[in-house]
Amino acid sequence: MTNYPNATGILLALDCIIFGFDGKDIKLLLIKRNFEPEKGKWSLMGGFLDFDENLEDGANRILYNLTGLKDIYVEQLGVYGNVGRDPVTRTVSIVFFALINIDDHDEDAMRFHNASWISLDDRPSLIFDHNEMVSQAIEHLRYKAALHPIGFELLPEQFTIPQLQKLYEAIYDTPIDRRNFSRKLLSTGLLIDTGNKNSQSATKKATLYKLDTARYKAKFNSFWNFMPDPKDNGDKL
Repeated sequence: MTNYPNATGILLALDCIIFGFDGKDIKLLLIKRNFEPEKGKWSLMGGFLDFDENLEDGANRILYNLTGLKDIYVEQLGVYGNVGRDPVTRTVSIVFFALINIDDHDEDAMRFHNASWISLDDRPSLIFDHNEMVSQAIEHLRYKAALHPIGFELLPEQFTIPQLQKLYEAIYDTPIDRRNFSRKLLSTGLLIDTGNKNSQSATKKATLYKLDTARYKAKFNSFWNFMPDPKDNGDKL
């Protein structure tokens, strides 16, 4: 018998917003539901928290089931609990967002869940309050990416500065001055020159860098200010 006799049962859901970058656009990993409610409509990947697991463990379980990936960047975003948000029963959702290298996911797992990568500009209307969740996640991504080096989570192991610039231009949907951006990135000390060149570069071969993971982890919570101020000359971080 419960020690809380006046308590009522409420389902606790976990919804995951998964961002990827294809070299041009920021994309969302969405599923087309093959189950009720809202069968045939688009939604975020989610599930219910198991009785014996922590919130982060539940989110990582759901993310692994869809992507086949572990040890990815995951952050709790917020709580959605309006009374009528789920037409079936009273459900509160804890929302997480994740950043992954778009080339690393498990394609079989994606097919099993009827999932697709869809660019932010082309995303369909989603069920329940998932549109609101995605809008909040985009704003949070923009806030965090300007101050912390989370953008690197969306890139392959080796990348060029132009690729990194395209990523930030996609996140903020705005052009960035190349010289100022390059100067800022190189001055962080986060990049290691691999000595290799990108043979697939459309123009001259660009230098391939990789992330200094030790410095990345040690300085993650520092405030870097990656986005150039239009009024500055790019010399400041």
